[in-house]
Amino acid sequence: MPDAAASIEREHDPMKITAVEASPLNIPISIDVLGLNKPMSLSMCFVAVHTDEGISGYGFTAITEEEVITSIVEKVAGPAIIGDDPRLTERVWDKLYWLLAPRGQTGYAAHAIAALDIALWDIKGKALGQPVYKLLGGARDRVPTYATFGFGFFDRDQLAEAAKLWVSNGHKRLKMTVGNSALQRRDEPRRLPDVIADDYERVKAVRDAVGDEVEIYIDANCSLDHYHAVKLARRLEPLGISFFEEPITQNDVRQMADMRRQTSIPLACGQNEGLSFRFRDLLAANAVDVVQPNVAITGGYTQCAKIAGMAQAFNVNIANGGAWIHHNMHLQAGMANGTLAEYHYVAVECCKKMYKDLPAPKDGWLDLPQAPGLGFEPDLDAIAELAKLPASGGHGKG
Repeated sequence: MPDAAASIEREHDPMKITAVEASPLNIPISIDVLGLNKPMSLSMCFVAVHTDEGISGYGFTAITEEEVITSIVEKVAGPAIIGDDPRLTERVWDKLYWLLAPRGQTGYAAHAIAALDIALWDIKGKALGQPVYKLLGGARDRVPTYATFGFGFFDRDQLAEAAKLWVSNGHKRLKMTVGNSALQRRDEPRRLPDVIADDYERVKAVRDAVGDEVEIYIDANCSLDHYHAVKLARRLEPLGISFFEEPITQNDVRQMADMRRQTSIPLACGQNEGLSFRFRDLLAANAVDVVQPNVAITGGYTQCAKIAGMAQAFNVNIANGGAWIHHNMHLQAGMANGTLAEYHYVAVECCKKMYKDLPAPKDGWLDLPQAPGLGFEPDLDAIAELAKLPASGGHGKG
């Protein structure tokens, strides 16, 4: 009969991180919709964390400079956590924070921490035999999805046809972009008033195409100023918009709060915020109806779970913005105030090239996998081949 004390002692032996690897990826894809076959790419950094017990975890970050994050992980953050127990996610997260962002910087530091933290939770889930969403709280076993389909390269007629196509495929919640990078491109001939006038016609074309029963969400990707964001929102109010995501540049807290008082459309933002204090400020100012921490950007599961708790204290829900549904589904399913997971067409096509056995939504719902950790594994051979491809500079938007 095995010695009980010895068994308990083994259970409490620390697992140790033995190696950390990072790969910069710029994944080419083709938007094969309505016969367009439009080429584009998305950039990300894929991270592998290995342990002395033979368990490996895999994380990633995106919408950033993949070469910079790779350098941070391989030269600074990775070496700093060698020998640490990967299951102690709070301890490792705090260590990485003080190493990479000791004065509260966001940006690259938060991206690097996010990639590593996802990998650590993958390891923790595998070590404990549980999927990540159950370790986060297991509030539900399935999550509702919305499909991001309406990209700026569609003309108005194509947008309407694409909307009908997605509805026919079972999606009853649709998101489309507005703003057309207006501030970034304000020196080009198209003036901001012309951009938002066209936005109204594009959204109306989608509403007319799909009818009143389909939910429509819009996303400006922080590309409008306060005045034009409010003007667009007021004009769109009769079309029944479910939320307006990142309407204002920089997610300006003061201007978001003022806009929220001036429109009946719910406001959402947060997918590109790096640290929790930004969400605190948005919530305290009554600037948002929905906050959108993204585990691949906002410091991983460790921090996003805290943001969800903070939002719940304000009776505010969280939702997935910024794509990467297969990682963010765990946060939305794990937390009681979790809601939507974003089925971003471009990002999903990228993930299909990287991972095996990804779950797919059906009739607007995604069932969480029950396998330990993230519930799916990377295709390491495919990732190795993708890492050899030349970078094309595309970072994508969610």
